[in-house]
Amino acid sequence: MVTLVTPGPEPAPGNRHPRPRVAQGMQLEWLFALIPLTVGAGFLAFGVHGLRRAETLRRRGVTARARIVRHEVRRDDEGARYHHPVASWTTQDGRECTHASRFGRGTVAPRYGVGATVVVRYDPTKPSRFIIQGWDTPTVDRLFTVLGAVLAGATVGVVLVRLVTL
Repeated sequence: MVTLVTPGPEPAPGNRHPRPRVAQGMQLEWLFALIPLTVGAGFLAFGVHGLRRAETLRRRGVTARARIVRHEVRRDDEGARYHHPVASWTTQDGRECTHASRFGRGTVAPRYGVGATVVVRYDPTKPSRFIIQGWDTPTVDRLFTVLGAVLAGATVGVVLVRLVTL
């Protein structure tokens, strides 16, 4: 039996062997796989950080009555307005604290309007780490955690399948 070998592409100057076409295509695929993996990892990190923060406040946080003194209005790139209530309270050790919520909403319910009395849960070692009960919910953090896990997990799954089938 005779096997015919056809000449392949010419090697690049200085190389003894030509670069396989599969490797060239795979380099681009690996680069594109990094995009959803990086986005997924970022979402996952943001979500887990927020959930851990909420859990720490739930376990070790101290509650206090606070008053909404104003709203910080921030705009996003498209011009949408988000209202972040600013709560003012006194800690157990007598320190006066005034901080804006990390979450903003497009509209403000009357119970979170300026002058309203609310309950805050804060970290006694760092009172700027707080939540306004009823306003700040872990829903956004859960959403980022799930989206990040799905995106990163699916990307890793696709890359592993691709590696196995090479």
